[in-house]
Amino acid sequence: MAAAAPNKQAKILGYLPNDFPPIGQTILFGFQHVLTMFPATVLCALIVGFHVSTVLTFSGVSTIVALLLSRFGIGKFIPLYYGSSFSYLAALVAITNASFGQVAPDEKIRIAQAGIIATGCINVIVGLIVRAVGGKRAIDKILPPIITGSVACIIGFGLAYSALGMASGTSSGLPGDLKWWLVSVVTLLVTIGFSVYLQGKGFIGMLPILLGAIVGYAVAFIVDLATGVVGAATGSLINYSAFSGAKFLVTPHITFPSFSSDLTFTAIFGIGIMAIATIPESTAHLYQISLYVDHLADELDKPRYGLSKYIGYNLILDGIGDIIHGTFGATAGTNYGENNSLMVITRNYSGWALLAAGFIAVLMGFWGWLAAAISSVPTAVSGGLAIYLFGVIGMQGIALMLSEKVNLFDPKQLAIGAVIMIVGIGGNIGYSGGFLPIPLFKSIFPNGWPAIATAAVAGILLNLIFLIFKPPKTRDSAEADDLKRIEGIGPRVAAALQNAGIYSFGQLADADATKLKGILQAANLKMVDPTSWPDQARMAAVGDWSALQELQDKLDAGRAV
Repeated sequence: MAAAAPNKQAKILGYLPNDFPPIGQTILFGFQHVLTMFPATVLCALIVGFHVSTVLTFSGVSTIVALLLSRFGIGKFIPLYYGSSFSYLAALVAITNASFGQVAPDEKIRIAQAGIIATGCINVIVGLIVRAVGGKRAIDKILPPIITGSVACIIGFGLAYSALGMASGTSSGLPGDLKWWLVSVVTLLVTIGFSVYLQGKGFIGMLPILLGAIVGYAVAFIVDLATGVVGAATGSLINYSAFSGAKFLVTPHITFPSFSSDLTFTAIFGIGIMAIATIPESTAHLYQISLYVDHLADELDKPRYGLSKYIGYNLILDGIGDIIHGTFGATAGTNYGENNSLMVITRNYSGWALLAAGFIAVLMGFWGWLAAAISSVPTAVSGGLAIYLFGVIGMQGIALMLSEKVNLFDPKQLAIGAVIMIVGIGGNIGYSGGFLPIPLFKSIFPNGWPAIATAAVAGILLNLIFLIFKPPKTRDSAEADDLKRIEGIGPRVAAALQNAGIYSFGQLADADATKLKGILQAANLKMVDPTSWPDQARMAAVGDWSALQELQDKLDAGRAV
């Protein structure tokens, strides 16, 4: 990997986004990316009843399109892989009514596709607005962490009943089968074990879901063997019929969206609004990868890429990806944090490697034997995985609120979170299909109002009310980041920033130098230079203390030397 460092004395290894590794390495790097995205992307397709081959193919297509548009649009690759998003599971299942591993009827997939196109359009519109008005602060104004975090919670916890149904067998019409519970619990425990004990162990540590599924599949086969049902059409855990007549090559099943169904508007509302969960996620991924790319550029003594400046453009690329997926019959998606982690571990941010991954994913969509193997995965295995994955989605919503220092002593924040949680979780679990029995606009919502989407909109409307009719300020959250860890910030400056409402590294990272200078001037601290603080704060916000220390070694009282 020395191509990134022409100086023979330099020993820094790594590839920046526009670097082109040797072709053999590029292909291998591409396979690593595909292996990393594969478990989540395929599992989403199986849960919502979409065709796996189609989902794989168009995850590759959307990745290729986004990479090429970024390369020719801004002159540099934005190195992200686009796969299926768990944020849309509940909304999609409400439309497809899918059972795990069973492909939904084309007419239901086509209705869902209308909603996926809607979420793509929302991403594009938000991206254009962000480009016009500026940065992450514009997003946080309308979608503060109390909304995005609470929506993530209800997406995960609202799927709890579905996870237990797959684990117990009740989702397949059984009264509760001990064999299913055995396989599910083993799958759950080994997946947790891989997640906990393989972390930090390199590339293999990034594949706990895939490894857990393989172990669960093996256990299911042993149970089938012990009970004498291997190859049987009924009574087995593994779907052996998936292999009968399987072809080596297949053509991905293409469907086109339907805009004429009675449920079309329900899909557009219920699925489209879920963009509010993926917009902050996508933005965070871009900030993360931008930080590490610039750090590598500094090490290689090359110009920084500054990818974090392209938040709006990245959201537009997200939207284009969903429009592609919605047009041809793939699930709604987002860029993958798992692939970001892979790039950080390998220090390979090459856009060419991601292009290779996209082409490999497209080719995999034509591999019939792979589709058959995936279709044979026992529902019990997926139940064990789902208990863990759906729970993690919910917990990530809590983690988001904690990391953003959401003040849960503030009645305004409590009100927004409470309404979202109860309407979303209660409605999704308590009512058939997750539709609230609200007898309004029956012609638009014939089955009722989608609970999770309704909860999200309710939270947004409450927040808008509080923005227009500002409530009295409550006492600040008891927890705040130690802003004095930023070079150039002492006790007086930290107090001035807190008085201005900046308590966390994330808030400081989002503040531009002009705003910070205004705060300092108001506090009679005119001689302090805040120019480097946002860059320092971005590193602190993601816990990259080594990179922060390296940057601070180049500063004197916060100023570049």
